[in-house]
Amino acid sequence: MSSVSYISQLSPVLFWDIDREHMDVERHSAGLIQRVLEYGTLQDWRLTRDFYGMERIVADCQRLRTLDPMALSFVCAMSNTNKEDYRCYQFRQLNPTPWNS
Repeated sequence: MSSVSYISQLSPVLFWDIDREHMDVERHSAGLIQRVLEYGTLQDWRLTRDFYGMERIVADCQRLRTLDPMALSFVCAMSNTNKEDYRCYQFRQLNPTPWNS
């Protein structure tokens, strides 16, 4: 699948603040994967998984500083990985908010 056809098949709501025609899917893969996980549909997830593959998705997600807890759980369940391996999980544990203690 080419990058143009991949971007054109994703939900338009994911690109409310950027121009999808000028997005580089290889250079900005982590941000695109994060958007799909947090705001995309199941069809968007399937397209992303088929385009990038689970290894790349896991590698990009492990480097993210923030990721919604539900999205993190989804990635862990789909890839059979531990939350402790993700930077966003470790960062959240190091910096708890006072109102969530």
